[in-house]
Amino acid sequence: MKDTKSNTAGNIIAEIIPLNGYFPNNSYYPVLIYKQIIAINKGTVNDIQHFLKQNGWHNTWVNSIYDYHHYHSNTHEALVVYEGDCKVQLGGPNGKVHSISQGDVIIFPVGVAHKNIESSKNFKCIGAYPFDIDYDMHYGKKEEHPAVDHNIKSTPLPKTDPIFGEQGLLFNYWKNKYD
Repeated sequence: MKDTKSNTAGNIIAEIIPLNGYFPNNSYYPVLIYKQIIAINKGTVNDIQHFLKQNGWHNTWVNSIYDYHHYHSNTHEALVVYEGDCKVQLGGPNGKVHSISQGDVIIFPVGVAHKNIESSKNFKCIGAYPFDIDYDMHYGKKEEHPAVDHNIKSTPLPKTDPIFGEQGLLFNYWKNKYD
């Protein structure tokens, strides 16, 4: 993995995703998309996983994004697009669609639903989570509440940005709810 590319405000998309039916989403922290922030060379999956872990984001995996709406109620999630491109829908049915591609990083705050609606055959991303905990899976069903609402409210701010560490860009957008 090469160093992260220089970043400017034009390289970052920040979008608040409000409640959508039984998809809680997150009206406090925006989804962050760092466009073309990492230069990726073939064979760097292990390097990226190691880099994420050094920045406090754990439980990495390599795969795609599920082709159904889902969210996590107990953790935030970062995806580094390793190869190919994808159209990801945020927030559940009728949510906004964003195109992501190799070198992009998308950071989902706890509770935000996401779904792969179309991707290239070679699309692969590397997922990671702060706090070194196992993530849960939820699907926007009525019976998931109020337990998921409690989990979402109890999930703390990450200690680091998955790409930029302790002084990362994430903290320009995500502030402690109690500050």
